[in-house]
Parts: sequence; structure tokens; C-alpha cells
Amino acid sequence: MSELGEPKKSSSKKALYWLIALVLAGVLLYFSLRGIEWAEVWRTVSRAYLPYLFLALLIATFSLFVRAYRWRILLQTQGSVPVSTAFWATSAGYFGNNFLPARAGELVRTMMVSSETGLGKTFVLTTALTERLADAIALVLISSIVLLTLPFRPGWFDNAARPFAILGFGGALAILIVPKLEKVWHGLVMRLPIPKSIGDKLAESLTHVHAGLRAFHDWGRLVGFLSLTMVIWFSDALGTIVGMRALGMSTTFAVALLLITGLGLGSALPSTPGYVGIYQFVAVGVLVPFGFSKTNAIAYILLAQALQYVYITFWGLIAFARSRGVGFRSQTVRRQAATLEPKEIAK
Repeated sequence: MSELGEPKKSSSKKALYWLIALVLAGVLLYFSLRGIEWAEVWRTVSRAYLPYLFLALLIATFSLFVRAYRWRILLQTQGSVPVSTAFWATSAGYFGNNFLPARAGELVRTMMVSSETGLGKTFVLTTALTERLADAIALVLISSIVLLTLPFRPGWFDNAARPFAILGFGGALAILIVPKLEKVWHGLVMRLPIPKSIGDKLAESLTHVHAGLRAFHDWGRLVGFLSLTMVIWFSDALGTIVGMRALGMSTTFAVALLLITGLGLGSALPSTPGYVGIYQFVAVGVLVPFGFSKTNAIAYILLAQALQYVYITFWGLIAFARSRGVGFRSQTVRRQAATLEPKEIAK
């Protein structure tokens, strides 16, 4: 009975998630797109300066590579992970996030790294989720600093940053404290009224989770991770400025940082693939108070989303093609090894 009930629970959760995501996207799109001059949006986007668009794509690719290299810092705590493996898995994961709901791309890149390196899936997934949590904390800090430097603050953004700050710093404390209580968690698991086999599996999963969180407890790794985090978000801000220049718009570095902060924090909400609705609402909410028209804000964010799909799809498809090739070669090697005579193996 329980086995039959699990798929039903899973499908119910997916249906609820989709319902929330679609309703939220619809509401946010309604408020974001009211009064938009679509003819002007088309004129603005169609006149985009191509060299700047190409430069924006190069910056985005650089940022993607740095993200992969940063993730590798956490993965390296349990084994050797080639930079190429981290990059292709990250590309595939972001591709999944663009086309799948509920950030399912995190599972995609977890499976890819685990299959190629032999690292435990729970450990890899923990590092991926911890990386996201660290990004949220960084975004909260960036937004707080930027808001202090601005002559005025968009009210809704200032209010939204507070609960995210609480969650962010709560997550930072969890990263610090949870691994130090590993024996306590294991003791609690072993006392649960469940079969020993299940308890052993839970204990093993906890070990991998703690290993992923402890990656931040090494000062060398922490400094490297934080340094690359700064490079990532500042390059994203630069890409935002370049993308706006392609449309004949201009903004300050502070406003660009505020925009990518809002987009990053907004992506944590239940959303449709590609964050449709959320990105439009954030763009209008952040840019309009700083002199942009709603039409220009929508023109920019539509272009930004299109560029995101272009470069992520490009690298993601290559990543999946490479993954299939790697899988085929691995299966071939295993089959060949299985057919070798004992004497040949000894040689």
C-alpha cells in the first residue's frame, strides 16, 4: 500500500507546485505587462546592436565557467573532479532549470557528476544546494550594500530583502552548526522506530550531507569560494550593463547589481521554466523607479531571457551529447574488460 501511495503523493506535490507556479506567473505577468507598448518593445529589441549582444554572450559564458569552477571547489573535498566535468554538468543543470520546473536541473547536474566521478549522489546534491544557499546569502549582502549607496530605495525591494536576509543568515548558521552535531543526528536516526536497513541508509545519507556542508569549514576553500562568488556576480552585473547598451539604454553598476540581486532572489519562488512572470515583475519593479519606462524594462528583460536561452541551450546540448558519448565509452570499456582472459588482465 505504501509503495502505491508514494507515486500519488509525488504527483499531487507536482500538481500543487505547477498550480502555484502558473497562478503566480499569471498574476505577476498581469501587473508587469499592463500598459506596455508592444510595438515599441519590438522596435527596441529589433534594433539591438549585435556586437554588444555577442559581448554579453561571452560574459555570460565566462560567468557559467566560473560557477562550474566554484562548484568544483566543494566537490573536490571528496575526490578528484576535472574542471571539464564540473563545467559540462553545470551547463546541463542550467539547461534543465530553463526547461524543467522546480529547479530540476540540480538533479541533472548531480547525476552527471556522480556518474562520471563515482562521488555519492547525496554528497553531490548537497554541494549543489549549498552552493545555491551561499548565493542567496551573497545576494542579500550585495543588495544591502547597494541599497545603502543609493539616493532612494524601491520600497518593495527593501521590504522583500528582510525575510530573505533572515533565511540567508539562518542558512549560514546551519552550514556552520549542522556538521558539528553529526553524532547527535546519527543518534537520533538510529533511535527512530524504523527497520535497521532504512536507518542505515539514512545514516549514510547524513554522512554525505555533512561532508558537503563541511566543505565550507576549510578556510582555503571558503576564501576561494567567496572570491569566485564576487567574480560571478560582478561579471553578471557587467553583462547586464552591456545588454542594456545593446538596446541603447544605460544604467549604473549599482542598479545593475540590484537588478541581478532581485532576479536571483526571485528565482527562489515557485516558477515556470525560465522564470516567466517573475523576471518581468522584478525588472519592472527594480528599473522603473530608476527612470526606465515599463516598456523599456520589459524590452530589456525579454532580450536578457532570450540570450540566456541561447547560451545555456548551446552549452547544455553539447553537455548532453558529451555525456552520452562518455556513457557509451564507459560501457564499451566495461564490456571489453569483461571479455579479457585472466592472463591478459594480469599483463
